Amino acid sequence: MHAHTISDGVYAIHANIKTAARFEGIWPIPNGVTINSYLVHGEKTALIDLAKDWAGSITQFEAQLESVDSSFESIDYLVLNHLEPDHTAFLVELRRRNPNVQIISTPKGIAMVRNFFKITEGLREVKTGDTLDLGGGRILEFYETPNIHWPETMMTYDSKDKILFSCDGFGSYGTLGDRIFDDEFTEEEHVFFEKETLRYYSNIVASFSPFVTKALAKLSDLQVKVVAPSHGMVWRKNPSTILDRYERYAGYNTGAPLEKHICIIWGSMYGYTRAGLEAVIEGIEELKVPYTIHQVPDTDASFVLADAYKAAGLVIAMPTYEYKMFPPMAHVLDLFSRKHFTGKKALRIGSWGWSGGAKKEYEECISKLSWDSVESAEWQGIVTQEDLGLLKERGKILAQKVLQG
Repeated sequence: MHAHTISDGVYAIHANIKTAARFEGIWPIPNGVTINSYLVHGEKTALIDLAKDWAGSITQFEAQLESVDSSFESIDYLVLNHLEPDHTAFLVELRRRNPNVQIISTPKGIAMVRNFFKITEGLREVKTGDTLDLGGGRILEFYETPNIHWPETMMTYDSKDKILFSCDGFGSYGTLGDRIFDDEFTEEEHVFFEKETLRYYSNIVASFSPFVTKALAKLSDLQVKVVAPSHGMVWRKNPSTILDRYERYAGYNTGAPLEKHICIIWGSMYGYTRAGLEAVIEGIEELKVPYTIHQVPDTDASFVLADAYKAAGLVIAMPTYEYKMFPPMAHVLDLFSRKHFTGKKALRIGSWGWSGGAKKEYEECISKLSWDSVESAEWQGIVTQEDLGLLKERGKILAQKVLQG
């Protein structure tokens, strides 16, 4: 592998991570993920963001650094936009190899360098508006962007070539192979990466949407010709695409319009809840509202989050289980609460055996999410024709609410 030239003196260094391990120990990455760092040359050299030694990442980094006659040992500055271990776990070994490298981050970032990695020398704190002059006309500017998605985060801007190094901001799942720029991928591939970007956002960033909006406002006066995140492709042809996409995603749980789409999430122990759901779907189909459907626990919550996050409508279909919600659905709803999935139109249905109880726990769970709920429908045992008629009508009511916005 070789480093990819962004501009004269600026290179992308990336590792393709293909592993069964989950991202953050939670989210499946069947199509992998990239870890990107950036080498910036002036009279001195800065490496922007780092990596952990994960699935051969450091070997990939070393080969690419060597391809442009550089190495970990030769850099003068390490800029850490974000201290999460996927961008910093190699830090101790880097400092061992290069004891003179100066580490640059926000005050909270530097505190984490001290506390996480026990490194106390060669540290420099920067705040919004501070700069690093590498010589040769190459100046890096720093902008604090807290809570995208940790409190210490910042973005770095190369004022010479108008490159925004955004770390986890504007990132995506998915490996890139030996391509890295947006204009190197087909339209079909872009459709895939848009889905993986939404899944990444819903999994990793959604809790912090108000901070994404604030960061976009803070950066709005910058002329950005290239967006260079630490996961996913580098946007050099159409950088506004990823900026606009994140602005739209941030709106999904902060009051902006949602997609006129219904996400159906269901689980069934013996098929009785599934039978009732079929009637709800008939009602939705009569009004021609598009929908997706996910069975839990068969579908990992990561993929459920992606569809549910953008959708104006939700159907939650689950039986009562030991006086409470069906546990796989309780897990999904807990994530909805943690990620602030607000403002939905929602319908809950489900069967029960010897006793109900799911309805009470469900309503407690969603009480702070400001959902506009269609009246729930529950039944004991097998579903009757009367139940089916009611369920179909509830599906139509939900579809109407979604269409009306």
